[in-house]
Formats: sequence, structure tokens, C-alpha cells
Amino acid sequence: MHATASPADAHAFQRVYVWELPVRFYHWLNALCILVLTVTGFIIANPPAINTASEASFSYWFGTTRFIHFVTAYVFVFNFAFRIYWGFVGNQYADWKNFLPLRLAQFREVVSVLKVDILQSSNRPLLAVGHNALAYLTYFVMFLVFLFQVASGFAMYASMSDAWFPQLFTWMIPLFGGDAALHFWHHLATWFFILFTLIHVYLVFYHDYVEGHGVLSSMAGGWKFLPAAALKARDGRSWFGGAKARDDSTGPVI
Repeated sequence: MHATASPADAHAFQRVYVWELPVRFYHWLNALCILVLTVTGFIIANPPAINTASEASFSYWFGTTRFIHFVTAYVFVFNFAFRIYWGFVGNQYADWKNFLPLRLAQFREVVSVLKVDILQSSNRPLLAVGHNALAYLTYFVMFLVFLFQVASGFAMYASMSDAWFPQLFTWMIPLFGGDAALHFWHHLATWFFILFTLIHVYLVFYHDYVEGHGVLSSMAGGWKFLPAAALKARDGRSWFGGAKARDDSTGPVI
């Protein structure tokens, strides 16, 4: 199915409510948690030598740093669990099935997005109401790294905690050959988050500037601004909601 845009529709945009409040709340709380966990994690891994003339009992900064790291880890876990729950009850753009690359068309779209965003061998942007297929796939990989980071972190914490939750992950220590080896992989996964954040921020600003659809502001207010003609060419549903269409004048609609 193709849509033909009239001259009047060529510059007509429609406001679409994409990201619900719970998704936006998860996003910003998750970003804050990753920031705090990264900073405190690096301090714990390589604590600086801080000289002070005050009493040692007044300088419990390292213990405070560890406490902040552990508390933030619990917030991170509950926030992640809430996002999984919302993947079952949220709108079509938050649907958990979108994150799983189960269709050949999704892989084709991943290649198309790579040509535009990374290789820049194509200047015909893909119009996505929610995330594009590459973004969904990237977030799925990130969720898997989340699970590893949570499990490995609590496994290392279990030896100094009597709580039942950290004890659930003690099996990871012998699996990876000891605390030191597990710590190495935990530390390595932190760099994945740093790299992901740099690419994520770049692409958000890139798409917001090039396409002008409100990608950046949508994570604050929830709304995107999309060509009305292109929206008429699709059924408005998720990857598993039915067939998708494209509009020749604006690029593929995804």
C-alpha cells in the first residue's frame, strides 16, 4: 500500500502520543541509576587516596560510597522489573514483543537504519513512530547486559550481606572462576553502558536535528510530531499488530 501526499499534506504534521508517563519515568530514573552506579563503581574499583586531618571516624566516605552503590542497585532492579511489567500492559510502542527480532522484516530494517545512521550511505531517513528495529534490538541486548550486571553485582555483594536476594546469585562466582574474574566482567559491562550512552545521545540529537520529529522532547512530554500523510499509510500498530506500509514521499514508515 502506498500513500500519495498532496502539496498541502507535505508539510502537515500530526501530534502522536508515543511514550507513556511510566516509560518516561523509567527512562530517566534508569539513566540516573546508571550514572550513579558507574561513578560509585569506578570509585569502589579504584578508590582514591584522600588525605584528611580529621578523625578517621569522621571520614567514612568510602563506606558511604558503597552504601550509595548498593541502594542504587536495588532501585535499578525494581525499576527494570517495572519496565518488564509495563511491556505487557503499556501501549503498542512499549510492547515487549517489539524488542524481539522475530521477523525477517525487522532484520531488513536494521540494515536500512545502519545505512542511514552509521554508514550514512543513504540519505532517505526511516520514519518510526516508536523505536526503529535497530533501536529495539539494541535495547534488547542492553536488557540482557542489565540482567548480567545485576546478577554479577549481587553475587559479589552476597559475601557481605545476610539478605536473601543477593544469595540467589552466588552461583555466578564459581561459574566465572572466582570473585576477581567476575569483577572483571562486571567492570567490562560498565564500559558497555558508557559506550551505549555516548552513541544513544549522539543518535537522539542526530535524529532530532535531521528529522525534526521531536525525538528529544518526546522523552519529556511523550509526544512526537510526524507527517500526517505517512501516518495515513500505516495502521498505527506495533510490529506484531499487522502489515506495515510506506510513504514514498517521506521514506519508509516503521
